[in-house]
Amino acid sequence: MPWDLDENRPIYLQLMERIEQDIVSGKYNPGDKLPSVRDLALEAGVNPNTMQKAMSELERDGLIHAKRTSGRFITEDENMIKELKRELAQEHIRAFIENMRQLGFDINEIPELITDAAKGGQSNE
Repeated sequence: MPWDLDENRPIYLQLMERIEQDIVSGKYNPGDKLPSVRDLALEAGVNPNTMQKAMSELERDGLIHAKRTSGRFITEDENMIKELKRELAQEHIRAFIENMRQLGFDINEIPELITDAAKGGQSNE
């Protein structure tokens, strides 16, 4: 099944984000071998050259590394993965807070909304 990609943003960036998410969520563990560029491109429904660009950028960032004849592997640096997970969480939180402010909520109302949502939408009112 193709990945859900937005044509309004660079595809290789979205591929990078998806692979990063798969790493921090535990789909791939530190040291795991990644599927080939061709297999990932087929799964994502993109041109292999686009997937290659995403993989090269992830290598440049140090999140994955290539072994000449063996393929690409996830970094074994668990601290790097934890930091990436934290950064991604912070991005989601900032976007959520901005969306709540656009809806007219002030920063003090947001924790109650989160608590209510975590309880299944039950309100204290």
